[in-house]
Amino acid sequence: MKFNKYKSYPVMELAQRQWPDQRITRAPQWCSVDLRDGNQALPIPMSVEKKLRMYNMLKRIGFKEIEVSFPSASNTDFAFVRRLIDDGLDQGIALQVLTQSREPLIRRTFESIAGCRRAIVHLYNSTSVQQRQVVFRMEPKEIIQIAVDGARLIKEIAADSSGDISFEYSPESFTGTEMEFARQICEAVLDVWQPTVERKVIINLPATVEMSTPNVYADQIEWFHRNLAGRDCVILSLHAHNDRGTAVAATELALMAGADRVEGTLFGNGERTGNVDILTLAMNLYSQGIDPGLSITDVNEIMETYEYCTELKINQRHPWVGELVYTAFSGSHQDAISKGLKAYEAGGEQFWEVPYLPIDPHDLGRQYEAVIRINSQSGKGGVAFVMDQEYGYHLPKAMHPEFGGIIKEQSDTTGRELTPEEIMNAFQQAYLQVEGPYRLGDYRFNSDSSGVAVEAEIILNGAARQVRGQGNGPISAFFDALRQDLGITAGFETYEEHALGSGADTEAVAYIELVDADRGWFGVGKDSNTTTASFKAILSALNRMEI
Repeated sequence: MKFNKYKSYPVMELAQRQWPDQRITRAPQWCSVDLRDGNQALPIPMSVEKKLRMYNMLKRIGFKEIEVSFPSASNTDFAFVRRLIDDGLDQGIALQVLTQSREPLIRRTFESIAGCRRAIVHLYNSTSVQQRQVVFRMEPKEIIQIAVDGARLIKEIAADSSGDISFEYSPESFTGTEMEFARQICEAVLDVWQPTVERKVIINLPATVEMSTPNVYADQIEWFHRNLAGRDCVILSLHAHNDRGTAVAATELALMAGADRVEGTLFGNGERTGNVDILTLAMNLYSQGIDPGLSITDVNEIMETYEYCTELKINQRHPWVGELVYTAFSGSHQDAISKGLKAYEAGGEQFWEVPYLPIDPHDLGRQYEAVIRINSQSGKGGVAFVMDQEYGYHLPKAMHPEFGGIIKEQSDTTGRELTPEEIMNAFQQAYLQVEGPYRLGDYRFNSDSSGVAVEAEIILNGAARQVRGQGNGPISAFFDALRQDLGITAGFETYEEHALGSGADTEAVAYIELVDADRGWFGVGKDSNTTTASFKAILSALNRMEI
């Protein structure tokens, strides 16, 4: 690794920085750039139909500002802006359009938004040391003049426009620009636009290339927040890219440092490693009890639309929304989730606190059946959770290791995870439909002051046998009959039962554990009659002992 080719990014000398002690208490002003920055980075750019579908979804989610295109870049981008305006689709939205600081491009941009109800004209030019020296070969004062000329022309044309036109300026490659020069060029633009507290302009400070650790970006933003002239007339905006994989952290720290607004894309699409992921930022706020200002209650629909429009695939481990983020493969995780959910549901707690689940998946439109999947690494608690949540079987705790072992062996054999349906099939085969020598026929019982007497027909290896027994109740009397007339030697260890379902279709489920020679076998019985379910459970255990 030729690490000597590179040098570390300089840190900020910022005395008494305040951002480390700040907390984010409200959502920023959001602006989606999916249709511009996101679209230009796609291998196959979106068609007009896909752009409209994406645009309408962004509106439903709750975005009020959407950067819809670079109108002067192509006829397609220009036509899309006109489509939104001519069809009245700009209602309630500020259409943001991007332009370089060049007169023909600015004029073409204003042509695209003619008749728009509300628009943000976003002006930019490159300001970094590298861009000035290598690309443009210009002195700083020449770069400032480019920005000022563009700002003047925008102000002049906007004065004759019928719509509500706001202004935004970005010193592109801000993170590669000296802070003093970045401030100088931004203040030169502000001097032209003359914003007021009532009529603010947007100063956007993009990490066009993420060049440092997030704390340095936060220092830069706090420095600007402190030192920019006319700060109270400015909306300080962020636009972070993800070259170092820390765009979300950098943006959060920069919000703590005083920024007001965030530009980004859903799921982080964009040039190179992408833009900051607005959905992750919003969900991070939500998980801290803060209104994110966006509605993400049906994340599956959002993901489906995004993947259709962009032809990109969302990673299974994508924060908050990936297919597997609410799935636990570890047995200890599964057990903790199961216990945590039960405690939350039983306790009536105000705040959500469940191990390994920072939020309730239902809040995003996810279902609990997707929370746990079972494979050879799964524990007994996860298997029991699936039976409980998916099918309503509340397995006794003592039964968890036995059935968990059955599922683990099956998963080892198949070499893959098991679906809830496969787990239920294994349960039925092992307990409810287990083949063996014992089967229940007819029975009757009588009770008096001395206890309960049971007479039952047992089908043993295909032949009917009559058995009789007595006990404190039907179950103990039936078990006594088996011991007396069939020579059963096992001991009665555990008994639990519960209703399965509700209303007229309610059935009873009984779980019984028999122990013989220090080994236990569970049996399960199900029937509309509680007594019959219990008798079946005893025979289920006996049959399993014979296997």
